[in-house]
Amino acid sequence: MGMVYVTAEIGPDWEHLAPVRFLVDTGVLYTCVSPQMAEELGLSLTVPTRLVTAGNQFQEVLIGVALMRVAGRENGIAVAGMEVPVPLLGSTSLQSLGLKVNPVDEVLEHYGVYPPKV
Repeated sequence: MGMVYVTAEIGPDWEHLAPVRFLVDTGVLYTCVSPQMAEELGLSLTVPTRLVTAGNQFQEVLIGVALMRVAGRENGIAVAGMEVPVPLLGSTSLQSLGLKVNPVDEVLEHYGVYPPKV
């Protein structure tokens, strides 16, 4: 089993989505991008939040909402701006998009009931 990477479209609205390659990380709550990438994508991260890092350290970050399209699904997701080596696709995004990780085939799969497009 290896790491699962996906390319997702993300942005502040449906007309301004940009492709980003994410490492899928089910141990991360929010989808995380660097503050610089958030700015380049036009994301507004305004809500201060404290997170616990993998090293059990507290870190203050700003979070906001973005729109994401990946694996044939689209929805609003929570995004945190923090210094990460690569963008991370977190567990709340997977849940809101009705996706799960297949670590053997290294892909995302649809699961459960997903709301139809409006």
